[in-house]
Amino acid sequence: MKIQVWGCRGSLASPGPATVRYGGNTSCLSVTLDDGTVLVFDAGSGIRELGTMLGPRPGVPVHIFLTHLHLDHLQGLAFFAPFWTAGVELHVWGPPSATQALDERVARYFGPPLFPIHLNDVPSHVVFHDVPEQQVTVGSATVRASGVSHQGPTVGYRVDDHGRSLAYIPDHEPSLGIDITTLDVSWLSGFDLLDGVDLAFHDAQYFDEEYAAHLGWGHSAVSHTVTMGRRANVRQLVLFHHDPSHSDDDVDRLLAHALELWGGAPNPPIAAFDGMELELAAAPGVSAQDPT
Repeated sequence: MKIQVWGCRGSLASPGPATVRYGGNTSCLSVTLDDGTVLVFDAGSGIRELGTMLGPRPGVPVHIFLTHLHLDHLQGLAFFAPFWTAGVELHVWGPPSATQALDERVARYFGPPLFPIHLNDVPSHVVFHDVPEQQVTVGSATVRASGVSHQGPTVGYRVDDHGRSLAYIPDHEPSLGIDITTLDVSWLSGFDLLDGVDLAFHDAQYFDEEYAAHLGWGHSAVSHTVTMGRRANVRQLVLFHHDPSHSDDDVDRLLAHALELWGGAPNPPIAAFDGMELELAAAPGVSAQDPT
C-alpha cells in the first residue's frame, strides 16, 4: 500500500506562512493498493490537487470514502477533476443517516446559492453508497467502517490489503470526560478499527490544556490519541486533523508532547503534513519522509 496525504488540517483550510511545513488543506488521503486501485478518504480541499494528479480516468472506477459530511471533509468534491469527466464511474461512500439518503445530503452542497451546478448535472456517473456494517471489497483490499464519536453521523475506516492494514479516523473524541486509560476497550469508540493496525491516522487536534474548553466538540487531545495508539498496539501512529489556529511550530510542540507520552517505545508517533508519502511494504513496516 502506498499512502499520500493531500490535506491534514481540521475544521477550516488555513494556508499562509505559518503553516507552510504541515500545510493548510483540509482532510484528504489517497491509498494506492497493490493492484493499482486508488482509494480516496475524505474530500477536503486537498482532493483538488489529487484530482489533478490522477487526471481523466474514463473506464477506471474511483472510490471516495467520506467519514462524515462536515464541510471541511466535503468542500473539495466539487473541484475533483474525475467528478467532471464524462465516462468516469465515481463511487461515493459515506455514513448512513436515519433521516436522509447520502446523495440527498451531499446534494445540499451542490446548487445555488452555494454552488452554480446541481449534483444531477455533473458529467460523471456518480453512485452513492451508505457504508454497510460488513466489510466491502474494493480492488485487492477490504474496507470496513465503524461509527466513531463525533458530531453527526461519522465513521472511521480500516483498510486491509495482503496482510497489511491502515486505519483512518480523522474526527474522533474517545474520551468525553472519561478516563480511557483504564476503560474496557469494548467501550472505546474506534478501538475495533485501530486494533493491531500497521498504520493509523488519528485526530490529534488539541493540546491537553486546550481540550477542556472543547469538551464535546468531537476531537481528541493529543494524550487521548497516544493512549488509543498504545492500547490498540498500533505499529505507527500519525497525528492528523491539525487545528486551523496551530502554526507549524505549534504542531512541532504537539508532536514533541506525543513523543514524551509515547515514552521511548518503538515506532514513535509522527505528524501528518500535506504531501507526506508513506508505504506499507510486504513485510509490515512504514517508511516516510520529514515535513521539510
